[in-house]
Amino acid sequence: MSTLDHEMNRRRVMEITARSLLGVSILPVLNQWASAAPPSGTKRRLVYLFMRGAMSHIDTFDPKPGTEAQGPTKTIKTKIPGIVFGEHLPKLAGIANQLAVIRSMNTETGAHGPGQYLMRTSYKQIASTRHPGMGPWLQKTMGRIHPELPPSVQVGGGEGPGYLGAKFAPVPIGDPAKGLQNTRQPSYLLQGQFDQRMKLAARFDQTFRSRATTSEVVGYDDLYREAISLLNSKSLVAFDITKEPKATQDKYGSSRFGKGCLLASRLIQHGVRYVEVTHNSWDHHRDLTNDRNLPGKCRDLDAGLSALLADLKAKGLLDETLVVVATEFGRKPNINQNAGRDHHPAAFSCVLAGAGIRAGQVFGETDEKAFHVADKDVTPQDLNATIATALGVPIDKQIHSPDGRPFTIANNGTPIQALLA
Repeated sequence: MSTLDHEMNRRRVMEITARSLLGVSILPVLNQWASAAPPSGTKRRLVYLFMRGAMSHIDTFDPKPGTEAQGPTKTIKTKIPGIVFGEHLPKLAGIANQLAVIRSMNTETGAHGPGQYLMRTSYKQIASTRHPGMGPWLQKTMGRIHPELPPSVQVGGGEGPGYLGAKFAPVPIGDPAKGLQNTRQPSYLLQGQFDQRMKLAARFDQTFRSRATTSEVVGYDDLYREAISLLNSKSLVAFDITKEPKATQDKYGSSRFGKGCLLASRLIQHGVRYVEVTHNSWDHHRDLTNDRNLPGKCRDLDAGLSALLADLKAKGLLDETLVVVATEFGRKPNINQNAGRDHHPAAFSCVLAGAGIRAGQVFGETDEKAFHVADKDVTPQDLNATIATALGVPIDKQIHSPDGRPFTIANNGTPIQALLA
């Protein structure tokens, strides 16, 4: 690249940065900056539903009927002979033959933050390195499907790009009912005023740009270019769940999680590679029978996940889309003095469905009290190795952090072959 070309590229980046910092939410169409990477060779996608706060396995996917451990939650039969779920999951019980339930998850940490980090990255938190979540990793190794839409989106939070850098940061959505907000240029900012601000910002930024050529700065440059492409794309309609028929919206329920699942369905249909939806407030130390606590959370999960699977199946996308239900750890079998359950990392449940998964089965088991894993224990690393294998991502592929350390997507986890189609 010539010195002149390099200088022109830097100036373009300065303009992009200025627009983001000077009160402009969406920018005029600049086709030469649009990121139009070709689609990846594989179109497999991942919807990752995270039950933040530690979902009780005993009250959902691993009940112990007839025991003291079961507590106040009754059980219901499922489409898998001899298998029962918690009573607040009737729709999922009715399609259990489309699910693969892991009842033998276990981990070493009973703290929320470290547990969530481990589940999402396969690594323990350390001070020197921030590891990427699954979405950024898939973007790095599998590329994008849609030339304009982002490869990964997080609804309600998740793990960021870590050492991969800002270029691989998922697009965050706070409220799925509102979609991607602030996508129009303010009416008070006229084009002439805008250009003046751009030139001023470029002068302010010139010294910094001449000195800062690190990968971190380049990553943010790429991120800004991605934002321009996205915010000017007609495909932004993928983020608007109100475009769905009311009957479809009603199937998902009125909860934020249900709307997040509906948004995930739309994004998957439009070619987004990875969508994570977080379902908050599963930390039920008190009153398991309170409708705002466990029963309500279960109903939201029941409606959202069942509707998502039905939608993907009806549109012919379930064979290309892996759907995962995960949480950071389980909850104790004994009911505490506040009629709730405390943290329990020794045993919990996760669920898989869709692409690459052999459905209609339960893998592993806990003891009679759901306290310990009795057979076929599964670690977070094993789960992530299974997810990666189902998607076609090599689990031995190494990516190096800026300091030269090699990492893999599952940190030496072992894929569960019995779960893979």
